[in-house]
Amino acid sequence: MEGLPVGLALALAMAMASFLLMEVSGENSPVGQFSGRHYGHQMRKMQAMKASLLRRDLVSLPPSSAAAPSPAIISSPVGSAPRVYLATSYGADPTGEADSTDSLLRAFSDAFKGPSEGILMEGIANLGGARIDLEGGSYLISRPLKFPAVGAGNIKIQGGTLKASDNFPADGFLIDLSSSSSNQQNKNNQTALDDQLISSSSYNYEFVTFRDLLLDSNYRGGGIAVINSLRTTIDNCYIAHFNTTGILIRGGHETLVQSSFLGQHITAGADHGERSFSGTAINIVSNDNAITDVVIFSAAIGIMVSGQANTLSGVHCYNKATGFGGTGIYLKLPGLTQTRIVNSYLDYTGIVAEDPVQLHISGSFFLGDAYIVFKSINGVARGVTVAGNMFSGSGKGVEIVQLDQSNGPFKVIDQVLVDGNNVNGMKMRSTVGRESAQGNGTSWSVDFNPILLFPNLIRHVQYSLQTAGGTFPVHALRNVTGNRVVIESNVAVSASVFVTVDQ
Repeated sequence: MEGLPVGLALALAMAMASFLLMEVSGENSPVGQFSGRHYGHQMRKMQAMKASLLRRDLVSLPPSSAAAPSPAIISSPVGSAPRVYLATSYGADPTGEADSTDSLLRAFSDAFKGPSEGILMEGIANLGGARIDLEGGSYLISRPLKFPAVGAGNIKIQGGTLKASDNFPADGFLIDLSSSSSNQQNKNNQTALDDQLISSSSYNYEFVTFRDLLLDSNYRGGGIAVINSLRTTIDNCYIAHFNTTGILIRGGHETLVQSSFLGQHITAGADHGERSFSGTAINIVSNDNAITDVVIFSAAIGIMVSGQANTLSGVHCYNKATGFGGTGIYLKLPGLTQTRIVNSYLDYTGIVAEDPVQLHISGSFFLGDAYIVFKSINGVARGVTVAGNMFSGSGKGVEIVQLDQSNGPFKVIDQVLVDGNNVNGMKMRSTVGRESAQGNGTSWSVDFNPILLFPNLIRHVQYSLQTAGGTFPVHALRNVTGNRVVIESNVAVSASVFVTVDQ
């Protein structure tokens, strides 16, 4: 057993002893049968046992600081189980002392050379659920981790920490899914799989999963860039110390970011350096994505959205207070917003929507005078619903929904509903008003300016006039100019007028 670890040698010796005892003295196994075909069958069993013990021992050995060990790949027959590529087996340093960039890139490369089981989208090779396992280690990275080729999917990176080195590119991302990640290959060494990985798809990658990762950008760039990829998942990740963007989603669609935490500075609120927070936690320049159950605890902008048909749900933003110049969610899609924000928590930081068109905000909580701004770019607001939210403030009269018309007034206003919100310590704004007036005379005026959102705009009026006694005067709606409703009667009466208007 020379050259084998003591534990492994002992296990093999015990296995051989048990084997000989069983074969020689077993009740139904006479010595004469220990030969021929039966002998060959038993030897194959012994060889399989030895291979199993060798593989188990190799995986359990700690990494050496000497020359990089041979990569350990935990695998089963093709199609039966995903392949697992262990970071330390490629020489990556799990203590974070040595640069592990090249080691991890070798693991990426091997994963792409693994068995391919058909295709996903046309031109996207199915890597069969390959996993690159960081084994709970912390790895120092000096340049972005990029896949060796485009046109592949069904692969997962999981379970560890990546930290940018002090010389990491200031405009880079720790993990970069972009077409620029394709490396020039020597055509003479190109395999059939390499040919398959040269994507004919319009997407770079499909079904890539990042799970249980902590990414420390060391104020040297961003965390993850998902570029022109399809059905990517970022799950249970903690992304910190970015100075540009925590997660960038550009092109492609159907990226899911869920159960994750992002912050430029690690804080739990009331940070003395909050005024200096910068960067954007999540930047979505893409369609059909979902951000779910995500906490953003420090950044100048929590989520920037400039793509259509995105959903934000269960998002908690306390990234930078509005009073310090921060924005929780910025919708930079003038004229075609198509965004749903539901069941979220805007904590001292609010929402800005440029020319909102098809925007839905409901079931959310706005704390600390946080509010919503409709910002006029071309003066359009259409198909907007802000309903069923809670607003809580300091009693300073901050309006729950505000208009920024510094670029010009809103001129096209259609199907905008702001109603059914409950307010404590802030000033209600709505597109629906309900007021009353009492008096003795021929004219009753009701001023809706304190409640209505848009100036000088009343589309519909419904009113009732209730008189004292048995008088039945003739009465009519006379004016709605300046958001003031005027009701007049033909004779003087003592009456109460109840008016409902909407914009």
